[in-house]
Amino acid sequence: MRLITLPAEWVRQSGIILAFPHMNSDWNHIFSEVVPCFVSIVKEIIKREQLIILCFSIKEVKFALGSVDYSKIIFCKLTFNDVWVRDYGPLFISVDDRLCILDFNFNGWGLKFPANHDNQIVRRLYEKKIFSSLVDYKKINMVLEGGSIESDGNGSILTTSRCLLSINRNEFMTKSELEHAFNFLFGIKRVLWLHNGYLAGDDTDAHIDTLARFCDRETIVYVQCTNKNDEHFEELSLMEAELMSFKTLEGKPYKLIPLPMAEAVFYKGERLPATYANFLIINDVVLMPIYDSYLDELAKTSLQKAFFGRNIIGINCLPLIKQHGSLHCLAMQIPENFILLMGGREIV
Repeated sequence: MRLITLPAEWVRQSGIILAFPHMNSDWNHIFSEVVPCFVSIVKEIIKREQLIILCFSIKEVKFALGSVDYSKIIFCKLTFNDVWVRDYGPLFISVDDRLCILDFNFNGWGLKFPANHDNQIVRRLYEKKIFSSLVDYKKINMVLEGGSIESDGNGSILTTSRCLLSINRNEFMTKSELEHAFNFLFGIKRVLWLHNGYLAGDDTDAHIDTLARFCDRETIVYVQCTNKNDEHFEELSLMEAELMSFKTLEGKPYKLIPLPMAEAVFYKGERLPATYANFLIINDVVLMPIYDSYLDELAKTSLQKAFFGRNIIGINCLPLIKQHGSLHCLAMQIPENFILLMGGREIV
């Protein structure tokens, strides 16, 4: 019997994958705002691990980064549709003593946006031999976005039915068939389904990484709405009740830590999906999105309760949510032993 593991995000990492925005994209009208946000993220990551940056132009990205430690960065010239590499990047598993990259289909969050280039990224990264020769590659004929699932590394996946059971993804698959597929591909024992919860302005159909996150095998942080006049109050209250009903594999209630519902942010008359749950765990620290709000410090204090041994570092993500995503959506972590190449390289 094969032993398959889908590592949790908090395990030791080799590096992170980011896709850097460029002027000829949806970011062009706020490019001067979003670049400093990306630079801040890059600087924090390369203090602690390697970084693969997908670039349209390596020269332009280096100009934007300025004076940073390039010895930790692999610049990789590739064409992509969107910067949200969490959703089209590789998923990493171990199968017995072998490491493997899974390449799922990506269709622009249920055919909402073009994805022809994004859907090729995993294969092209593998072909460029960035990853160790001991790492296998497997193409999976199924739509799955990285931000739609949370793994505790111990056989449990947390997800939302609003996303995984939505039309234009895997509508030909039933809930039980999806669970069977996850068991086969990830070696999981069970799926914890949230049937409630959403964020206004979210294009992903309620990705789990905007709502509730594993912090360890016994702890889940989640977005809590206490304002009865907020449009999210009923849905997030129902989601909270669902989380309270969940048990660990040992049969104990989870330790639940609420994060405040982010202060409402509007852009061009539309409410944006600001959320403190979209944090990124990297080696030794947690990068948390902040929104220039009085709630930022409260959220930081709450999140610190889940990560006693890691500092919480705030990154201003107001520019990111203007394109309906936040910090975690931008990045995909690479567990230890997957990267072959060292930083300081340009791959074209």
